[in-house]
Amino acid sequence: MLNNNHPIVEVIKSITSLSCPNTINFHCHTTCSDGSLDPIELFKQATTLGLKHIAITDHHSIYAYLTINNWLEHNNYSTEFTKLWTGIEISCLLKGCLVHVLGLGFDPLSSFLASYLKGESVQGADLRAENVVRAIRKSNGISILAHPARYRLDFSTLINEANVIGIDGIESWYDYNMSSVWQPSEQVCNSINKLAIKYNMLTTCGTDTHGYSLLGR
Repeated sequence: MLNNNHPIVEVIKSITSLSCPNTINFHCHTTCSDGSLDPIELFKQATTLGLKHIAITDHHSIYAYLTINNWLEHNNYSTEFTKLWTGIEISCLLKGCLVHVLGLGFDPLSSFLASYLKGESVQGADLRAENVVRAIRKSNGISILAHPARYRLDFSTLINEANVIGIDGIESWYDYNMSSVWQPSEQVCNSINKLAIKYNMLTTCGTDTHGYSLLGR
């Protein structure tokens, strides 16, 4: 069951189709997985752009988050306007389809996520989406089905199954066209968002940045 008292929930509930890329970005990558920016470069760019909230969601790694926190502790760098949340992107099976689930706002020291922090996809029972969701929840985090229109199964089938197994939300706002400057793909994103509303699920946004600019993918 969704923890409505989690501070990130209030932030997520404020998200609209206009929140990304200038205000909130809950999906981006660094050199700690398959991104081009190192963690410090990415965070500095986020503050320069004036982002209010950001989560780095490297694949099976939270090293970027730990690196930035350590750097902030040893440098006089203002973070007055940019809140860094924990994030991760985990590969798993949902209805037999390989998908990605984002974990947001979790305890980085939680032992429940240990098997998912080794830099590569897990095997066996841990690969099942319901077990990923359970691990995120036990770590006091929020689970989100990432870019639901990018998989082998259609997004309506996957969103229905995500709701059944207790995933907290859907990444509704995503640039499937990979535009030079990020913008949500209107038709598909609106359809995804309607399903998220139907199931009373949270809706998030993110650039899924792998390159050198947080304003694009």
